[in-house]
Amino acid sequence: MSVLTRDEAQTRATLLDVHRYTIDLDLTTGDETFDSKTVIRFTARTDADTFIEVKPAELRSVTLDGQPLDPETLDGNRLPLKNLTAGAHELSVEASMRYSRTGEGMHRFTDPTDGETYLYSNLCMDDAQRVFPVFDQPDLKAVFEITATVPDHWTFLANGVTTALGDGRWQAAPTPLISTYLVAVAAGPWHSVRTEHRGLPFGIHCRRSLAPHLDADADELLTITKQCYDRYHEKFEEPYPFDSYDQAFVPEFNAGAMENPGLVTFRDEFVYRSAVTDTERQTRAMVIAHEMAHMWFGDLVTLRWWDDIWLNESFAEYMGYQTLTEATRFADTWTDFGVVRKAWGYDATSAPPPTPSPPTPSSCPTPPPRCSTSTASPTPRAPPHCASW
Repeated sequence: MSVLTRDEAQTRATLLDVHRYTIDLDLTTGDETFDSKTVIRFTARTDADTFIEVKPAELRSVTLDGQPLDPETLDGNRLPLKNLTAGAHELSVEASMRYSRTGEGMHRFTDPTDGETYLYSNLCMDDAQRVFPVFDQPDLKAVFEITATVPDHWTFLANGVTTALGDGRWQAAPTPLISTYLVAVAAGPWHSVRTEHRGLPFGIHCRRSLAPHLDADADELLTITKQCYDRYHEKFEEPYPFDSYDQAFVPEFNAGAMENPGLVTFRDEFVYRSAVTDTERQTRAMVIAHEMAHMWFGDLVTLRWWDDIWLNESFAEYMGYQTLTEATRFADTWTDFGVVRKAWGYDATSAPPPTPSPPTPSSCPTPPPRCSTSTASPTPRAPPHCASW
């Protein structure tokens, strides 16, 4: 598969304005694949050729402005869009997409405890194309409007408020302009604890077999979330830019947490199954604070290319420690920063210059114990560029 280069992304960004993705997912078609139908509305500034990325199990049909394109022209993950004229265009794609068992794209998990199945997306860096066709670069933001069909006893979560339409159909509210890697969905028979804060719906979610453990910590999790939310509103002039705040603790997550706007995902080891130390609770609270900082710096304001990920993550880490100290019962977090994070920072700044593109999560270096925004004991926390885009 071709990897998008920075030069290619810059060229495409000068050519296109991407306006809206209308995505319909059918998550009832079997254990291996799901159906994805997408309509993309975009404008070309000049006459040109370009391409869109998609990684299907089967590419069934493609039409551009009502005219069919040959699905056989798909080259790896690139579908050519040739002879575009300046002006508005509409691309429609129907495909069958593969579920992942390793955390890329749409991950599928069956709980051995009760046999229930859960699905969730993880689209950073370039895995949106495993779920829907996409101009897959962070500076081509667009509105995303998602509908889904799921089994009747499931619920469906997304970046915006979701509404059950009946017969397993769900509609997510259209997003503001967001980057492709920040689109998020989660489907399954989730156990949910919901509340409201400052006029917005807040929720925490986990698989049903972990319900007693989530319920035991629900007050703490929601209290920290509300305290951080209120403190960030004191810090930033810009109000929280999304319509809800859900936090889903998902199984087999291949990172630590991911700052999807309105639907933050965490590895479900953060739903503690037994007694833990207060330091571990502080670690979990720090991840909550870090990911919430990204709602502003990362999601509302987003890097143009991945070589700026260091600033994205460093800002969220700094704001997380500061906000946790100021707003919650964890008043000594800077001690943790000095013991764990500062030495790691020195190591990073003394290393050779990085390559232009950051490592993918599957090639992340082995982190020191209990560092950055991943998980508490026994699993080490992963480096920021792997853990919490």
